[in-house]
Amino acid sequence: MNKDSRIFIAGHRGLVGSAIHRELTRLGYTNVITRPRAELDLLDADAVNHFFAEQKPEFVFLAAAKVGGILANNTYPADFIRDNLILQTNIIDASYRNGVDRLLFLGSSCIYPKLAPQPMPESCLLTGPLEPTNRPYALAKIAGIEMCWSYNRQYGTRYLAAMPTNLYGPGDNYDLSNSHVLPALIRKTADAVRTNAPNVTVWGTGTPRRELLYSDDLAQACVFLMNLDDSLYNTLFTENEPPLINIGTGEDVTIRELAETVARVLGFQGSLVFDSTKPDGTPRKLMDVSKLHALGWRHQVGLEEGIGRTWEQVKPQLEPATA
Repeated sequence: MNKDSRIFIAGHRGLVGSAIHRELTRLGYTNVITRPRAELDLLDADAVNHFFAEQKPEFVFLAAAKVGGILANNTYPADFIRDNLILQTNIIDASYRNGVDRLLFLGSSCIYPKLAPQPMPESCLLTGPLEPTNRPYALAKIAGIEMCWSYNRQYGTRYLAAMPTNLYGPGDNYDLSNSHVLPALIRKTADAVRTNAPNVTVWGTGTPRRELLYSDDLAQACVFLMNLDDSLYNTLFTENEPPLINIGTGEDVTIRELAETVARVLGFQGSLVFDSTKPDGTPRKLMDVSKLHALGWRHQVGLEEGIGRTWEQVKPQLEPATA
C-alpha cells in the first residue's frame, strides 16, 4: 500500500477496525476511507455497491462483524449468522466488481473444531465439529473464507482471510450481557474495586486455556500482511488450500490465570469465585502461528502489559458508568 492508496476499513469503530485505523494513521496513510453505520449500512447491498463504485478503494480491511461472547451467541444465533453472512457477502462481492487489489477478511479462531489439535494449524479447518455455543457465528466466518477462496479461483482476485485469536484492547465491548471473557473480567473487577466487593464471580471452572492478543498488535499484523511484496503475498494463495492465515501470540493462559492477572493489574484484593454451573466453552484455543512467524511478524505486547494499557484507556469510561 502506498501512503496515498485508497484504503477502506469496514467496521472502523469496532475493536479491530479502530486499531487498524490507528495503525494506518500512525504510519502516515493519508487516504483512509471510513463510514459510520448511519452513513453506510453494510447490510444493504445496493448501498454497498454504490459506495464502492463511487469511492473505488484499492485495499479493503473487512473488520465489520456482529460479535459477542457465549451469552450473546446463545441468545441471538439467527442474528449472528444472518448479519455476518450478509455484510461480508456484500463487501467481498462489491470489492471484486470494483477492482479492489487486496482484501483482508477478518475472522475468528472459533472457525476451528472444538477439539482441534493444539496449537491449531490452518489445515484443521473443517476437520471436526464446532463449539456449539458459537457455531452460527463460526459458520458465517467459514463461509467468508470460502467466499474469498472461491472469488480468487474464479475471478483471479487475491483476497486473504486472517484468523485472529481472542482479542482485547481499547474500543472493546464492556457490556456484561454480551462481552467476551477479558473485557467482562475487567468490567467485573473494576466494579468490585469500586464497591469494595469481597468477590469477583468468573464463569466456568477456570480451567479452559485462552490465547489473547492486544488489538494494536493485531492491527500491525494486518497492515504487515497487506504490505507484503507480491512474491511473499502470492505464496499465501494456492489452488488446494483456502487463503487462510492465523494471527496470534502462540502462547496461552488458563481463565483462572487471566482473572488473576486482571485482579493484579486493577488492584483487586478480594477472592475469585468460579461458577461451574456456567459454560466453559472450548477447552483450549491456541493458534499455530508458524506461517505468520515465517513471514517475519511476531507480537510485541505481553498480556499483563496489554491489560495495563487497556485499563488505563478504559478506566475513565467505566468508572463514571458504574458510579
